[in-house]
Amino acid sequence: MPELKKGLIENVRPDIRNIKVNQIRAIDTEFRQIDGLLRLTLGEPDFNAPELVKKAMVDSIEKNHSHYSTARGSEEFRQAAANFLKRNYQLDFDPDTEILTTVGSTEAIFATLSTILKEGDELLVPSPAYPLYEQLAHVNHTKMVYIPTNDTDFVLTPQRLQETIAQHPNARAIVLTYPNNPTGVDYSREQLQQLADVIAKTNLLVVSDEIYSTLNYVSPHISIGTILPEQTVVLNGVSKSHAMTGDRIGFVAAPKELISEIVKIHQFAITAVSNPAMAGATAALNEGDAVTEQMRAEYQQRRDYLIPEFKKLGFDVAAPDGAFYLFLKIPADQNQDDVAFARELAHKALVGLIPGSCFGPGGEGYLRLSYAASENNLKEALARLQKYLAKSPC
Repeated sequence: MPELKKGLIENVRPDIRNIKVNQIRAIDTEFRQIDGLLRLTLGEPDFNAPELVKKAMVDSIEKNHSHYSTARGSEEFRQAAANFLKRNYQLDFDPDTEILTTVGSTEAIFATLSTILKEGDELLVPSPAYPLYEQLAHVNHTKMVYIPTNDTDFVLTPQRLQETIAQHPNARAIVLTYPNNPTGVDYSREQLQQLADVIAKTNLLVVSDEIYSTLNYVSPHISIGTILPEQTVVLNGVSKSHAMTGDRIGFVAAPKELISEIVKIHQFAITAVSNPAMAGATAALNEGDAVTEQMRAEYQQRRDYLIPEFKKLGFDVAAPDGAFYLFLKIPADQNQDDVAFARELAHKALVGLIPGSCFGPGGEGYLRLSYAASENNLKEALARLQKYLAKSPC
């Protein structure tokens, strides 16, 4: 095993060395070592990719589609993405000039933020939030500004946004993730309009992460891109909607002037996206609406089953509007250190949950549960938690 020459580690950029590893993944990796643990940790659909997706990928391989695609992705996928956005969310994007195919929505976030952020800028993110945004802010020498929402039912209010903008004149962009990870909160058209009214008076760019857009339980998803198209970048993909997390296909939709700049970062990072994966994703977006609806209905059944059960156990939990997470407030009579309590539950109750503090300020004292798991596993997890909490000291 090679050992790095002494002193060479100093060649790594200091800001890179200071970046934290993905805490969600780190906790999950730690908990994987515990025998018999039920892991409700990752946002990983427990469904398999639809058969129509598998067939399209196999066809692509058999037709020897093993050569480079264009940097923006195949014409077929970009057209499918444009049709998907139009059909579901009334968004109008030209597939030739306004859509970029990426390696999952993660690369979409990376390429977008790396394009628009520079040293001295500030990035606004309602908290709690997916931890990727903070680390990418650090990579781009940008200050992360969390906007607390835990005192407004995890909803960003226009008043709080206006106050934050006034206090941070160097803000370059705001990330909106909805349905939200970890809280499941979604926004109505009225709420988005109120936020858009504030943003329209600024030069802020809205990075709208809508990867969970198909998993809504209350009302149809509304994209802020329909309200503020001239200031919005829409991010989406097939990972959550079609159980294709491992196929890594996402996309960016934005005005052509911005896409032309984002593609520069994208092409030098990955050159081009996998052709078989794009073929599968094309089939998913063109033909997979019914499969997505079946998944969404199953997730909703799990949500509706779990919420009253966790309330019986003493957890305060609001019904999420979408996605497949419960954000659980730790009962007052239990350890309020969410990292310590998550480890306690993992080792003693054999149930793996993610500490809320992994999602930044506002997440402390909470646990995130992913109910992208089978009904049997969810029932067993509840039984284990009930048994452990009944015996644990108050």
